[in-house]
Amino acid sequence: MILSPRAGNRGGMNRPRPLSAIRSALTSEAGGGLVLMAAAALALAVANSPLAETYARALHAYLGPLSLLHWINDGLMAVFFLLVGLEIKREALDGRLRTWPDRALPGIAALGGMVAPALVYVALNTGSGTLRGWAIPAATDIAFALGVLALLGRRAPVSLKVFLSAVAIVDDLGAVIIIALFYTGGLDPLMLGLAALTLAALVALNRAGVARLAPYLVLGLLLWVFVLRSGVHATVAGVLLALTIPIRPSPGRPEDPTSPLHILEHALLPYVTYLIVPVFGFANAGVRLVGLSAEALVHPVTLGVALGLFLGKQVGIFASVRLAVAAGLASRPAGATWAQVYGVAILCGIGFTMSLFIGGLAFAEGAHETETKLGVLGGSLLSGIAGAALLALSAGRERRGRAAASGPA
Repeated sequence: MILSPRAGNRGGMNRPRPLSAIRSALTSEAGGGLVLMAAAALALAVANSPLAETYARALHAYLGPLSLLHWINDGLMAVFFLLVGLEIKREALDGRLRTWPDRALPGIAALGGMVAPALVYVALNTGSGTLRGWAIPAATDIAFALGVLALLGRRAPVSLKVFLSAVAIVDDLGAVIIIALFYTGGLDPLMLGLAALTLAALVALNRAGVARLAPYLVLGLLLWVFVLRSGVHATVAGVLLALTIPIRPSPGRPEDPTSPLHILEHALLPYVTYLIVPVFGFANAGVRLVGLSAEALVHPVTLGVALGLFLGKQVGIFASVRLAVAAGLASRPAGATWAQVYGVAILCGIGFTMSLFIGGLAFAEGAHETETKLGVLGGSLLSGIAGAALLALSAGRERRGRAAASGPA
Protein backbone atom coordinates (compact mmCIF):
# COMPACT_ATOMS: atom_id res chain seq x y z
CA MET A 1 0.00 0.00 0.00
CA ILE A 2 1.39 3.41 -1.00
CA LEU A 3 1.07 6.01 1.67
CA SER A 4 0.74 9.74 1.32
CA PRO A 5 3.14 11.88 3.34
CA ARG A 6 0.16 13.87 4.55
CA ALA A 7 -1.41 12.79 7.78
CA GLY A 8 -4.93 12.80 9.06
CA ASN A 9 -5.89 13.17 12.70
CA ARG A 10 -8.21 10.80 14.44
CA GLY A 11 -8.40 10.58 18.17
CA GLY A 12 -5.42 12.92 18.53
CA MET A 13 -3.10 10.63 16.61
CA ASN A 14 -1.60 11.37 13.21
CA ARG A 15 -1.91 8.57 10.71
CA PRO A 16 -0.65 8.46 7.13
CA ARG A 17 -3.34 8.44 4.50
CA PRO A 18 -3.10 6.03 1.56
CA LEU A 19 -3.25 7.42 -1.93
CA SER A 20 -6.13 6.47 -4.23
CA ALA A 21 -5.39 4.22 -7.17
CA ILE A 22 -5.32 7.22 -9.51
CA ARG A 23 -2.96 9.17 -7.29
CA SER A 24 -0.79 6.10 -6.83
CA ALA A 25 -0.50 5.86 -10.61
CA LEU A 26 0.38 9.54 -10.84
CA THR A 27 2.98 9.26 -8.06
CA SER A 28 4.68 6.35 -9.81
CA GLU A 29 4.61 8.29 -13.12
CA ALA A 30 2.27 5.71 -14.60
CA GLY A 31 4.96 3.04 -14.85
CA GLY A 32 2.28 0.54 -15.82
CA GLY A 33 1.72 2.43 -19.05
CA LEU A 34 5.37 2.00 -19.95
CA VAL A 35 5.17 -1.74 -19.20
CA LEU A 36 2.08 -1.92 -21.42
CA MET A 37 3.99 -0.23 -24.25
CA ALA A 38 6.72 -2.85 -23.92
CA ALA A 39 4.14 -5.67 -23.96
CA ALA A 40 2.53 -4.27 -27.11
CA ALA A 41 5.90 -3.93 -28.84
CA LEU A 42 6.79 -7.51 -27.85
CA ALA A 43 3.47 -8.79 -29.23
CA LEU A 44 4.15 -7.09 -32.57
CA ALA A 45 7.68 -8.50 -32.65
CA VAL A 46 6.53 -12.06 -31.91
CA ALA A 47 3.63 -11.88 -34.40
CA ASN A 48 6.11 -10.96 -37.13
CA SER A 49 8.77 -13.52 -36.22
CA PRO A 50 9.20 -17.27 -36.76
CA LEU A 51 7.30 -17.67 -33.47
CA ALA A 52 4.09 -16.29 -34.97
CA GLU A 53 2.36 -19.66 -35.43
CA THR A 54 3.35 -20.83 -31.95
CA TYR A 55 2.00 -17.53 -30.53
CA ALA A 56 -1.34 -17.99 -32.31
CA ARG A 57 -1.67 -21.68 -31.38
CA ALA A 58 -0.89 -21.00 -27.72
CA LEU A 59 -3.55 -18.29 -27.48
CA HIS A 60 -6.21 -20.59 -28.97
CA ALA A 61 -5.24 -23.68 -26.97
CA TYR A 62 -7.98 -24.77 -24.58
CA LEU A 63 -7.45 -24.90 -20.83
CA GLY A 64 -10.60 -26.50 -19.50
CA PRO A 65 -13.80 -24.88 -20.86
CA LEU A 66 -12.08 -21.81 -22.35
CA SER A 67 -9.14 -21.07 -24.62
CA LEU A 68 -6.17 -19.21 -23.18
CA LEU A 69 -7.26 -16.08 -25.03
CA HIS A 70 -10.75 -16.32 -23.52
CA TRP A 71 -9.33 -16.87 -20.03
CA ILE A 72 -7.39 -13.62 -20.52
CA ASN A 73 -10.20 -11.61 -22.11
CA ASP A 74 -13.09 -12.95 -20.03
CA GLY A 75 -11.30 -13.90 -16.81
CA LEU A 76 -8.30 -11.67 -16.16
CA MET A 77 -10.07 -8.67 -17.69
CA ALA A 78 -12.95 -9.18 -15.26
CA VAL A 79 -10.42 -8.36 -12.53
CA PHE A 80 -9.36 -5.30 -14.53
CA PHE A 81 -12.99 -4.18 -14.70
CA LEU A 82 -13.36 -4.87 -10.98
CA LEU A 83 -10.57 -2.36 -10.37
CA VAL A 84 -12.19 0.08 -12.82
CA GLY A 85 -15.47 -0.23 -10.95
CA LEU A 86 -13.81 0.26 -7.56
CA GLU A 87 -12.07 3.40 -8.83
CA ILE A 88 -15.25 4.81 -10.34
CA LYS A 89 -17.17 4.24 -7.10
CA ARG A 90 -14.41 5.62 -4.89
CA GLU A 91 -13.82 8.71 -6.99
CA ALA A 92 -17.58 9.38 -7.27
CA LEU A 93 -18.27 9.00 -3.54
CA ASP A 94 -15.05 10.06 -1.87
CA GLY A 95 -12.63 11.39 -4.45
CA ARG A 96 -12.06 13.81 -7.28
CA LEU A 97 -15.51 13.26 -8.79
CA ARG A 98 -17.35 13.67 -5.50
CA THR A 99 -19.28 16.85 -6.37
CA TRP A 100 -21.04 17.98 -9.53
CA PRO A 101 -18.56 20.83 -10.13
CA ASP A 102 -15.75 18.22 -9.95
CA ARG A 103 -17.54 16.01 -12.45
CA ALA A 104 -18.53 18.74 -14.90
CA LEU A 105 -15.38 19.21 -16.97
CA PRO A 106 -14.22 15.55 -17.21
CA GLY A 107 -17.81 14.42 -17.74
CA ILE A 108 -18.43 16.85 -20.59
CA ALA A 109 -15.01 16.14 -22.10
CA ALA A 110 -15.49 12.36 -21.91
CA LEU A 111 -18.94 12.58 -23.52
CA GLY A 112 -17.59 14.64 -26.41
CA GLY A 113 -14.64 12.27 -26.64
CA MET A 114 -16.95 9.27 -27.04
CA VAL A 115 -19.52 10.75 -29.42
CA ALA A 116 -17.15 12.35 -31.95
CA PRO A 117 -15.00 9.23 -32.59
CA ALA A 118 -18.14 7.12 -32.97
CA LEU A 119 -19.48 9.60 -35.56
CA VAL A 120 -16.19 9.49 -37.48
CA TYR A 121 -16.33 5.69 -37.53
CA VAL A 122 -19.98 5.63 -38.62
CA ALA A 123 -19.30 8.15 -41.41
CA LEU A 124 -16.55 5.93 -42.84
CA ASN A 125 -18.39 2.63 -42.37
CA THR A 126 -21.96 3.40 -43.44
CA GLY A 127 -23.06 0.82 -45.97
CA SER A 128 -20.07 -1.46 -45.36
CA GLY A 129 -21.76 -3.84 -42.93
CA THR A 130 -19.25 -3.03 -40.18
CA LEU A 131 -21.20 -0.44 -38.17
CA ARG A 132 -21.11 -2.75 -35.14
CA GLY A 133 -17.57 -1.50 -34.47
CA TRP A 134 -18.71 2.08 -33.81
CA ALA A 135 -17.64 1.97 -30.14
CA ILE A 136 -14.07 0.79 -30.80
CA PRO A 137 -12.55 4.31 -31.09
CA ALA A 138 -14.69 5.71 -28.27
CA ALA A 139 -12.39 4.40 -25.50
CA THR A 140 -9.30 5.90 -23.85
CA ASP A 141 -6.51 3.81 -22.33
CA ILE A 142 -5.63 5.53 -19.05
CA ALA A 143 -2.43 3.52 -18.42
CA PHE A 144 -1.01 4.09 -21.89
CA ALA A 145 -1.96 7.80 -21.97
CA LEU A 146 -0.51 8.42 -18.50
CA GLY A 147 2.61 6.52 -19.52
CA VAL A 148 3.16 8.92 -22.43
CA LEU A 149 2.41 11.90 -20.19
CA ALA A 150 4.89 10.55 -17.64
CA LEU A 151 7.67 10.71 -20.24
CA LEU A 152 7.25 14.50 -20.23
CA GLY A 153 7.97 14.68 -16.49
CA ARG A 154 7.51 18.15 -15.02
CA ARG A 155 6.84 19.68 -18.42
CA ALA A 156 3.19 18.65 -17.96
CA PRO A 157 1.30 20.34 -15.07
CA VAL A 158 -0.12 17.99 -12.45
CA SER A 159 -3.59 19.44 -13.16
CA LEU A 160 -3.39 17.97 -16.67
CA LYS A 161 -2.57 14.51 -15.31
CA VAL A 162 -5.51 14.72 -12.91
CA PHE A 163 -7.78 15.94 -15.75
CA LEU A 164 -6.65 13.10 -18.02
CA SER A 165 -7.25 10.55 -15.25
CA ALA A 166 -10.73 11.91 -14.51
CA VAL A 167 -11.69 11.92 -18.20
CA ALA A 168 -10.47 8.33 -18.55
CA ILE A 169 -12.50 7.22 -15.51
CA VAL A 170 -15.72 8.69 -16.94
CA ASP A 171 -14.74 7.21 -20.30
CA ASP A 172 -14.34 3.78 -18.66
CA LEU A 173 -17.82 4.12 -17.17
CA GLY A 174 -19.17 4.88 -20.62
CA ALA A 175 -17.35 1.85 -22.04
CA VAL A 176 -18.87 -0.41 -19.38
CA ILE A 177 -22.37 0.85 -20.20
CA ILE A 178 -21.75 0.39 -23.94
CA ILE A 179 -20.53 -3.19 -23.43
CA ALA A 180 -23.55 -4.05 -21.26
CA LEU A 181 -26.10 -2.48 -23.64
CA PHE A 182 -24.73 -3.07 -27.12
CA TYR A 183 -22.42 -6.08 -26.98
CA THR A 184 -24.69 -8.58 -25.28
CA GLY A 185 -26.58 -11.34 -27.09
CA GLY A 186 -28.03 -14.84 -26.83
CA LEU A 187 -29.24 -14.29 -23.28
CA ASP A 188 -29.88 -17.29 -21.02
CA PRO A 189 -32.79 -16.43 -18.66
CA LEU A 190 -31.77 -19.03 -16.06
CA MET A 191 -28.19 -17.78 -15.82
CA LEU A 192 -29.40 -14.16 -15.76
CA GLY A 193 -31.74 -15.05 -12.90
CA LEU A 194 -28.95 -16.73 -10.93
CA ALA A 195 -26.70 -13.74 -11.58
CA ALA A 196 -29.44 -11.41 -10.31
CA LEU A 197 -29.89 -13.49 -7.13
CA THR A 198 -26.13 -13.47 -6.51
CA LEU A 199 -26.02 -9.69 -7.01
CA ALA A 200 -28.93 -9.33 -4.57
CA ALA A 201 -26.95 -11.36 -2.01
CA LEU A 202 -23.96 -9.03 -2.49
CA VAL A 203 -26.17 -5.99 -1.98
CA ALA A 204 -27.60 -7.61 1.17
CA LEU A 205 -24.08 -8.10 2.54
CA ASN A 206 -23.38 -4.43 1.91
CA ARG A 207 -26.61 -3.27 3.55
CA ALA A 208 -25.94 -5.54 6.54
CA GLY A 209 -22.63 -3.76 7.12
CA VAL A 210 -20.42 -6.80 6.41
CA ALA A 211 -16.88 -5.43 6.10
CA ARG A 212 -14.91 -8.65 5.49
CA LEU A 213 -13.90 -8.99 1.86
CA ALA A 214 -13.94 -12.81 1.68
CA PRO A 215 -17.78 -13.23 1.38
CA TYR A 216 -17.88 -10.60 -1.37
CA LEU A 217 -15.09 -12.27 -3.34
CA VAL A 218 -16.64 -15.74 -3.08
CA LEU A 219 -20.01 -14.46 -4.27
CA GLY A 220 -18.21 -12.37 -6.88
CA LEU A 221 -16.67 -15.52 -8.35
CA LEU A 222 -20.13 -17.10 -8.58
CA LEU A 223 -21.44 -13.92 -10.18
CA TRP A 224 -18.69 -14.09 -12.81
CA VAL A 225 -19.60 -17.70 -13.69
CA PHE A 226 -23.30 -16.90 -14.04
CA VAL A 227 -22.70 -13.72 -16.07
CA LEU A 228 -20.21 -15.58 -18.31
CA ARG A 229 -22.87 -18.18 -19.12
CA SER A 230 -25.75 -15.68 -19.35
CA GLY A 231 -24.79 -14.01 -22.62
CA VAL A 232 -23.75 -10.74 -20.95
CA HIS A 233 -20.01 -10.23 -21.22
CA ALA A 234 -18.27 -11.66 -18.16
CA THR A 235 -16.32 -8.48 -17.43
CA VAL A 236 -19.57 -6.75 -16.44
CA ALA A 237 -19.53 -8.99 -13.36
CA GLY A 238 -16.37 -7.23 -12.19
CA VAL A 239 -18.06 -3.83 -12.26
CA LEU A 240 -21.21 -5.13 -10.55
CA LEU A 241 -19.11 -6.68 -7.78
CA ALA A 242 -17.20 -3.42 -7.34
CA LEU A 243 -20.40 -1.46 -6.79
CA THR A 244 -21.29 -3.65 -3.80
CA ILE A 245 -17.94 -3.39 -2.00
CA PRO A 246 -18.40 -1.14 1.07
CA ILE A 247 -16.71 2.24 1.28
CA ARG A 248 -16.68 4.62 4.23
CA PRO A 249 -16.51 8.20 2.97
CA SER A 250 -15.20 10.49 5.69
CA PRO A 251 -15.79 14.22 5.06
CA GLY A 252 -12.69 16.24 5.88
CA ARG A 253 -10.57 13.10 5.86
CA PRO A 254 -11.09 11.14 2.66
CA GLU A 255 -9.54 7.76 2.02
CA ASP A 256 -10.15 5.82 5.23
CA PRO A 257 -7.41 3.15 5.15
CA THR A 258 -9.75 0.61 6.78
CA SER A 259 -12.41 0.94 4.06
CA PRO A 260 -12.92 -2.49 2.38
CA LEU A 261 -13.11 -0.84 -1.04
CA HIS A 262 -9.86 1.02 -0.48
CA ILE A 263 -8.07 -2.10 0.77
CA LEU A 264 -9.20 -4.18 -2.22
CA GLU A 265 -8.39 -1.41 -4.69
CA HIS A 266 -4.82 -1.13 -3.49
CA ALA A 267 -4.38 -4.90 -3.27
CA LEU A 268 -5.44 -5.30 -6.91
CA LEU A 269 -3.63 -2.28 -8.36
CA PRO A 270 -0.11 -3.72 -8.81
CA TYR A 271 -1.39 -7.03 -10.24
CA VAL A 272 -3.71 -5.30 -12.71
CA THR A 273 -1.15 -2.66 -13.69
CA TYR A 274 1.93 -4.82 -14.06
CA LEU A 275 0.47 -8.24 -14.88
CA ILE A 276 -3.11 -8.37 -16.15
CA VAL A 277 -3.10 -5.37 -18.52
CA PRO A 278 0.33 -6.18 -20.02
CA VAL A 279 -0.72 -9.83 -20.50
CA PHE A 280 -3.89 -8.62 -22.25
CA GLY A 281 -1.82 -6.29 -24.42
CA PHE A 282 0.60 -9.07 -25.35
CA ALA A 283 -2.26 -11.44 -26.19
CA ASN A 284 -4.26 -8.97 -28.26
CA ALA A 285 -1.84 -6.52 -29.89
CA GLY A 286 -0.04 -9.01 -32.12
CA VAL A 287 -0.84 -8.32 -35.77
CA ARG A 288 1.12 -9.70 -38.71
CA LEU A 289 2.51 -6.86 -40.81
CA VAL A 290 4.52 -9.02 -43.22
CA GLY A 291 2.65 -9.28 -46.53
CA LEU A 292 -0.06 -6.89 -45.33
CA SER A 293 -2.31 -5.86 -48.23
CA ALA A 294 -3.08 -2.27 -49.17
CA GLU A 295 -6.74 -3.22 -48.89
CA ALA A 296 -6.36 -3.82 -45.14
CA LEU A 297 -4.74 -0.41 -44.67
CA VAL A 298 -7.59 1.48 -46.35
CA HIS A 299 -10.42 -0.76 -45.13
CA PRO A 300 -13.34 1.22 -43.61
CA VAL A 301 -12.77 -0.45 -40.22
CA THR A 302 -9.06 0.44 -40.22
CA LEU A 303 -9.70 4.06 -41.23
CA GLY A 304 -12.75 4.44 -39.00
CA VAL A 305 -10.91 3.26 -35.90
CA ALA A 306 -7.64 5.10 -36.63
CA LEU A 307 -9.24 8.43 -37.58
CA GLY A 308 -11.85 8.07 -34.84
CA LEU A 309 -9.10 7.80 -32.25
CA PHE A 310 -6.74 10.37 -33.74
CA LEU A 311 -9.15 13.01 -35.05
CA GLY A 312 -12.45 12.25 -33.34
CA LYS A 313 -11.03 12.13 -29.83
CA GLN A 314 -9.07 15.38 -30.01
CA VAL A 315 -11.87 17.33 -31.70
CA GLY A 316 -14.59 15.93 -29.43
CA ILE A 317 -12.72 16.51 -26.17
CA PHE A 318 -11.15 19.88 -26.95
CA ALA A 319 -14.33 21.35 -28.46
CA SER A 320 -16.35 20.14 -25.46
CA VAL A 321 -13.88 21.67 -22.99
CA ARG A 322 -13.80 25.01 -24.82
CA LEU A 323 -17.59 25.17 -24.94
CA ALA A 324 -17.94 24.15 -21.27
CA VAL A 325 -15.47 26.83 -20.13
CA ALA A 326 -17.01 29.49 -22.41
CA ALA A 327 -20.47 28.68 -21.03
CA GLY A 328 -19.21 28.98 -17.44
CA LEU A 329 -19.97 25.33 -16.68
CA ALA A 330 -16.37 24.54 -15.70
CA SER A 331 -12.89 26.01 -15.43
CA ARG A 332 -9.77 25.18 -17.42
CA PRO A 333 -7.31 22.91 -15.52
CA ALA A 334 -5.26 25.13 -13.20
CA GLY A 335 -1.90 26.26 -14.54
CA ALA A 336 -2.48 24.75 -17.99
CA THR A 337 -2.56 26.64 -21.29
CA TRP A 338 -5.08 25.89 -24.02
CA ALA A 339 -2.28 24.36 -26.08
CA GLN A 340 -1.55 21.93 -23.24
CA VAL A 341 -5.22 21.06 -22.86
CA TYR A 342 -5.31 20.34 -26.60
CA GLY A 343 -2.23 18.14 -26.22
CA VAL A 344 -4.00 16.08 -23.57
CA ALA A 345 -7.09 15.87 -25.80
CA ILE A 346 -4.86 14.33 -28.48
CA LEU A 347 -3.37 11.89 -25.94
CA CYS A 348 -6.89 10.69 -25.15
CA GLY A 349 -6.85 9.17 -28.63
CA ILE A 350 -4.67 6.39 -27.24
CA GLY A 351 -7.38 3.75 -27.06
CA PHE A 352 -5.28 0.58 -26.93
CA THR A 353 -6.55 -1.71 -24.10
CA MET A 354 -10.22 -0.72 -24.09
CA SER A 355 -10.39 -0.29 -27.89
CA LEU A 356 -8.86 -3.72 -28.52
CA PHE A 357 -11.21 -5.18 -25.93
CA ILE A 358 -14.33 -3.68 -27.53
CA GLY A 359 -13.00 -4.67 -30.95
CA GLY A 360 -12.97 -8.28 -29.81
CA LEU A 361 -16.65 -7.98 -28.88
CA ALA A 362 -17.81 -6.03 -31.91
CA PHE A 363 -17.22 -8.67 -34.58
CA ALA A 364 -17.36 -12.45 -34.81
CA GLU A 365 -14.13 -14.13 -33.74
CA GLY A 366 -11.49 -13.55 -36.41
CA ALA A 367 -13.63 -11.14 -38.44
CA HIS A 368 -11.93 -7.80 -39.15
CA GLU A 369 -9.35 -8.66 -36.50
CA THR A 370 -6.40 -7.36 -38.53
CA GLU A 371 -8.22 -4.16 -39.53
CA THR A 372 -9.27 -3.49 -35.94
CA LYS A 373 -5.76 -3.98 -34.59
CA LEU A 374 -4.23 -1.85 -37.35
CA GLY A 375 -6.70 0.94 -36.64
CA VAL A 376 -6.17 0.81 -32.88
CA LEU A 377 -2.39 0.66 -33.12
CA GLY A 378 -2.20 3.32 -35.84
CA GLY A 379 -4.60 5.75 -34.16
CA SER A 380 -3.03 5.23 -30.74
CA LEU A 381 0.51 5.67 -32.07
CA LEU A 382 -0.37 8.88 -33.93
CA SER A 383 -2.18 10.24 -30.87
CA GLY A 384 0.73 9.43 -28.55
CA ILE A 385 3.37 11.01 -30.78
CA ALA A 386 1.34 14.11 -31.71
CA GLY A 387 0.07 14.70 -28.16
CA ALA A 388 3.51 14.33 -26.58
CA ALA A 389 5.09 16.59 -29.24
CA LEU A 390 2.52 19.35 -28.72
CA LEU A 391 2.86 19.18 -24.93
CA ALA A 392 6.66 19.29 -25.16
CA LEU A 393 6.58 22.26 -27.57
CA SER A 394 4.05 24.20 -25.50
CA ALA A 395 6.07 23.60 -22.32
CA GLY A 396 9.24 24.85 -24.04
CA ARG A 397 7.43 27.93 -25.37
CA GLU A 398 6.05 28.65 -21.90
CA ARG A 399 9.53 28.38 -20.32
CA ARG A 400 10.99 30.74 -22.92
CA GLY A 401 8.17 33.20 -22.30
CA ARG A 402 8.79 33.15 -18.54
CA ALA A 403 12.53 33.60 -19.07
CA ALA A 404 11.94 36.58 -21.36
CA ALA A 405 9.50 38.14 -18.91
CA SER A 406 11.96 37.81 -15.99
CA GLY A 407 14.92 39.14 -18.01
CA PRO A 408 16.44 42.62 -17.67
CA ALA A 409 14.14 45.45 -18.63
